[in-house]
Amino acid sequence: MRAHYQDPAQIRRRRIEAGLTQEALGARAGYSKGHVSGVERGIAGASAQALARLAEALGCEVSDLMAAPEHAPASA
Repeated sequence: MRAHYQDPAQIRRRRIEAGLTQEALGARAGYSKGHVSGVERGIAGASAQALARLAEALGCEVSDLMAAPEHAPASA
């Protein structure tokens, strides 16, 4: 089974829904606009601590920023 990773699209969607710019989210979470942009584009990775800070700044759970797990096909 694959490990869970951040979902750049979910991070961006949550930010937009919160009405925040990348700069505002970065300021709330303690990161630069460039870092937030990189995370949203999948260029920069986010540590567990970074995801926790982003989730707190967005008012959501870390799991809301994660990619859905891939399910292995059922065996017969």
